[in-house]
Amino acid sequence: MCPELYEPLANTVVAGEAEYIWKQFCQDFQNNTPKRLYQESGMVDLTDSPVPRFDLLDLQKYRSVSLQFSRGCPFRCEFCDIIVMFGRKPRTKSLKQVGKELDLLRQLNVHNPFFVDDNLIGNKPLAKELLKFLKEYQHKHDYRFSFGTEASLNMAEDDELLALFREANFKWVFIGIESPDAESLKETKKFQNTRSDILSSIRKIYSYGIDIYGGFIVGFDNDTMATFDKQRDFITQSEIQVAMVGLLTAVPKTPLYDRLKAEARLILHANHADNTKLGTNIIPKQMAYEEMIRGYRDLYDRLVHPRNIAERIKNKTRHFANPVYSVKSSSDNLLRILRKFFVHGLMPGGFTRMFHFFRSIPYFKPRLIPLVIQDWIIGLSMRDYVTRHFVQEFDQANRLAHGYLRSIERAFQRYLQHGVLEISHNQIKNAAANLSISFKGFLDKTFFKRAGRHLEKLLKGTTSSITLHIEELHESHLLYLNRLLNRLSRHGDRITVTVHEKLLTKVNIDSSLFNRVLEA
Repeated sequence: MCPELYEPLANTVVAGEAEYIWKQFCQDFQNNTPKRLYQESGMVDLTDSPVPRFDLLDLQKYRSVSLQFSRGCPFRCEFCDIIVMFGRKPRTKSLKQVGKELDLLRQLNVHNPFFVDDNLIGNKPLAKELLKFLKEYQHKHDYRFSFGTEASLNMAEDDELLALFREANFKWVFIGIESPDAESLKETKKFQNTRSDILSSIRKIYSYGIDIYGGFIVGFDNDTMATFDKQRDFITQSEIQVAMVGLLTAVPKTPLYDRLKAEARLILHANHADNTKLGTNIIPKQMAYEEMIRGYRDLYDRLVHPRNIAERIKNKTRHFANPVYSVKSSSDNLLRILRKFFVHGLMPGGFTRMFHFFRSIPYFKPRLIPLVIQDWIIGLSMRDYVTRHFVQEFDQANRLAHGYLRSIERAFQRYLQHGVLEISHNQIKNAAANLSISFKGFLDKTFFKRAGRHLEKLLKGTTSSITLHIEELHESHLLYLNRLLNRLSRHGDRITVTVHEKLLTKVNIDSSLFNRVLEA
């Protein structure tokens, strides 16, 4: 949507739907005449979309494989970029195209396709035709898939549709629930979630044996500090284990972005590409920014506690019908999964985690036990994410980080005194410390070797982030810089490298590993 953001970082930018412009890029690339920008300005006819080359992937490394039937969504959620990119009138592939893609997946022994449509039921009549086709396809070829997809909550209003999802072997569906507060939903124009009781709709879907992954948002204008407790209570009652809660983020060119820009409530230069981190680019209306961040962190802390994981599972097993399970695994594979779950999942949590696990098992509904284990694996995975990315003990962690920072300053005192290096550290409330290092002059080989050791120690031992400002760099030291970055690359998501524009042709930073910024 915003190719101008990436043009300084790449030789060529391909923006928009790719079916037509990708062919032109490939032809120009082969002729060694690629343009700076290829941008699709119209809407692609999806019947022109080719069968993806799934055979080029190492599928052993993939849990599922993506398919797409449609693009576009008929709704008008204020924060959503899908209607901006793909329009409000869903476009679809033909059933024949879908069949060809399934043929290839069968040949590759794939059983877990994920329909990545942002709303598979955007056109309900066509969605029903697809579901009937998927059911018949599996019966005809005696081959069982286990599908997942994204859809809107109004799927619960249509019993025929739910039955077709079940018969087509859809194991789960992601639904953007966003908020249990009707006023917040109306504010963001998500009216489709206000037409019926949300909990009743969720349990209706559960009654067909289809699991729900839920998307939630905090930070709407209607939201207050009380919203975090409301979200926690609702998520517990809804029994959703995959509860992906994000801070409201204004994506450029969306109606939300335009409104907040007009209200001077955008935080310029803040990240707008990831709403799952402890930060956003909006200024909330009924709470301080720092309060919102703290409430968000605390909400996740509570959701991933073993007590809450168990509570949601116990609630779910009361309403869940026979689930749609994936293709049967070998007994050896199942034992391997169970062993890893107990050793790496349950045992590290000690007696408390074991207690909550065993109290969540539906002993009189043994068919649901695999679902329980799956939900525990998901819950503990999300707990691990929170532990790694959300700072739990800010004071303790930042005291440790500041100790590392002081040792780094002492180690490079000579360079600091000569003015070829500047070091500073920033502490934002409820966020990890950031170390800022500016290269301002001649730095020798010894510096880069020692910097690698010290910075790696900082990144391994804390959740701190690093910003490297490359203002001056001798050409003979590019090799040393590359070695330094290679050493730190596994922590690249916490490293930002800013390069002065005069060095752009000399310094090549891999933006797939690091956060790269161009400085004028």
